[in-house]
This record gives sequence, C-alpha cells and structure tokens, in this order.
Amino acid sequence: MTDITIQSVAGKGIVVRGDDIDTDRIIPARFLKEITFANLGRYPFHDERFKEDLSQTDHPFNDPDRQGAQILFVNKNFGCGSSREHAPQSLKRWGIHAIVGESFAEIFASNCITLGIPAVTVSENDAKKIQSCSSLNADLIWTVNLKTSTVSCQELTVDFHMRDHHRNTLIDGLWDSTSLLLENLGEVRRVYESLPYIQNYQR
Repeated sequence: MTDITIQSVAGKGIVVRGDDIDTDRIIPARFLKEITFANLGRYPFHDERFKEDLSQTDHPFNDPDRQGAQILFVNKNFGCGSSREHAPQSLKRWGIHAIVGESFAEIFASNCITLGIPAVTVSENDAKKIQSCSSLNADLIWTVNLKTSTVSCQELTVDFHMRDHHRNTLIDGLWDSTSLLLENLGEVRRVYESLPYIQNYQR
C-alpha cells in the first residue's frame, strides 16, 4: 500500500514577497493550453522571471541558491484571481511541497490540498520573521509539521493555522483520490457488481 499520508514537509525555503499575487502572475494564461500538467514546472512566475528577450531577472525562482527549495513563503491573499488548478500544479512541478503565507485565496488553498500541498497561514509578524530568516540563509532546512501545527528551522519556531478538514485530509491520506480508488479497487468492483441495475443488465 502506498503511503499517501502527509504529516510534515521539510526542505529549503524560498521567499516571494507581495500581497495579492494572483494566479495569472503565478502562471500566465497563455501556458494553460498545455495538454498535460507535465511541463508546468517551467512556467511559475514566468513573466516576472524573464524579460522580453528571455534573459533572466533577479526573481527568487531564478536564484541558483534557491533551486531545489521545497517550501514557499508568501504574504497576504496569495493565489487570488482565477481558480485555475494550473497555478498550484506549476508550483508543485517546480518543486514546491508546502506554502506558508499570511492568507490564501480559498479556492487556491483547496486546490493545493487536492495536490497534497499544505497551504498554512501564520501571523503577519511571524511571516516577516520567517521571510527575513530564510532570505538571510538559503541553506536553512525548514519543517512544516502538520501534527504540531508549527513551521520551524534551527533558529525559529512559529505556530500556523490550517482548517481542520484540510489538515486531516493530508494527515489521513485522503487527498489523493486516485490512489485511494486504485487501492480500494476490489471494494469498488464488489459494490459495482452488487448494484441491481448492473445485475439486470448483465443478464
């Protein structure tokens, strides 16, 4: 049985500052025509990371020291605007496994949960502490612990808030509906074959 429970996420951090960063900034609309989600990891913050001649800017996602970062630190109302699932998909496929912010657009946060990405909120003051600490040291390993509801590194520990339903969905492994379906395929088939109208049709 595949373990799809998520009790904590650990990794290096990356900071993207600013309030009201919408989904079109996270992934511009022209990239939504991709047939699958497979290549979306190329496009997070594309129009802020690249100039018209495709030369790189100093955006955090271009910082060599931040490549491989797994925990994204943001500010207020992150993921507002369109409800497109492509925004958290692009972040996940770039390598982000958890997001810590002051607040999130509700649909964005829910989309994160369906992908197994904890999106947790901290106070404005704690967000500043975390972002400052992470910006000063790219090598810090951060842990988002769903059991203790804390975000921590060796230098700092703060409490976070998350809806109980979202938290329990991740901890109990209920977020991955595809894996759950495959792992319970025998039970699904049993129920299917017991349905009266299926039995009548098969006769």
